[in-house]
Amino acid sequence: MKKILPCVGAALMLLISITVNAEPPINAIKMIHSTNFGIDRSELEVIKSRMQAAVDDDHIAGALLLVGSDQGVGVVETVGYQGPDDKTPVNQDTIFRIYSMTKPIVSVATMSMVEDGLIKLDDPVSKFIPEFAELKVIDETTGEISRSDTAMTVQHLLTQESGLIQEFFSPDSKLGKLYGANVSSVGNTALQLAQSLGKLPVYFEPGSKWHYGHSTDVLGAVIEVAAGKPLDELLRERIFDPLGMDDTSFYVPAAKAYRIAEPIHGEMGDNTMVRPMLSGGGGLNSSTENYVRFAQMLLNGGVYHGARIIEEDTLELMTRKYIGAEVSREFFFYGDRGDWGLGFHLQPTDGSNADGPHNFGWQGIGGTIFIVDPNKDFFMIYMEQKRGGPRGSQFNNNVAQQVIYSAMSE
Repeated sequence: MKKILPCVGAALMLLISITVNAEPPINAIKMIHSTNFGIDRSELEVIKSRMQAAVDDDHIAGALLLVGSDQGVGVVETVGYQGPDDKTPVNQDTIFRIYSMTKPIVSVATMSMVEDGLIKLDDPVSKFIPEFAELKVIDETTGEISRSDTAMTVQHLLTQESGLIQEFFSPDSKLGKLYGANVSSVGNTALQLAQSLGKLPVYFEPGSKWHYGHSTDVLGAVIEVAAGKPLDELLRERIFDPLGMDDTSFYVPAAKAYRIAEPIHGEMGDNTMVRPMLSGGGGLNSSTENYVRFAQMLLNGGVYHGARIIEEDTLELMTRKYIGAEVSREFFFYGDRGDWGLGFHLQPTDGSNADGPHNFGWQGIGGTIFIVDPNKDFFMIYMEQKRGGPRGSQFNNNVAQQVIYSAMSE
């Protein structure tokens, strides 16, 4: 082994120190050519024309599509404006309500706490929220409520196998109606919401089925208790500050309100109004530029510009398939296709091979989505704001994935 001279060794150690403790960049979007992703200009023109058609047909006010990797961003296509009454063009700093794209952020924060020994995957939820100690299950056919044989754990919350549902996704069920009568986030904190849910039965024995619902809202309350601090402070310390995500928050400061995107269709709440509820399941607002930082960190194995958010082994654990043969897919959004990790969807990228490579990520009910594809070495973010409205848009978050994969494969 060659001997390192003292001055060279000192310089090398300084370089390592600078790399490890590097400040996040002022702007996360460093442009590179789209051909780095196998996408040429003619393909981008077709994609943008479809995005523009969604605006011209009054489905959305505006949208942004971005594709990047650890090397840089090769695609940023924007159309339209921030809102029907706002003629500011959509841009990388436009702030969107990302709704359920909050869930992966909270899940990553949870796993960083697992690494630190503050919480364990097999911890019962009742350890942090005692109302879940006497867990009960409702029989949807008879309405009978009985004692659960299984304790709900932190892992059940991460995998959406907790038995917690959401009235919105199951309004006609007996449990959905109980939620409607007994559960409200208005005026409550996340912990108070979780305590209300803990007093009600669950939809099924934890671990036996997958069902979308309040799992990550309860998870947010659990990690608040485990950390001894509110969720916004916890996320800021563990994710937002190290990544430089200074435009990601539960409530948008009044000084940034001019950057908020608004929908043509559907009601979206005033996200400048501070409320007690910090929803781990869907409460965050963010810009595309900010979410690039989070997505690039995931693509890069848990690190971003020297800031290690989670270990690579932890991220690998998060992106394993957790819907096993013993777990019912009756309520799984994708039926027999795909799977679910610890806070992410796992979506096959080869239509002919369900067991082949997959991307991971999640979407928001307001029209946003992000995916990370380690096999093809890219991430994609699509942002729009829409709740309901007419069907048949030429572009949305599902189309965004399709056209990018198609362009890459041609």
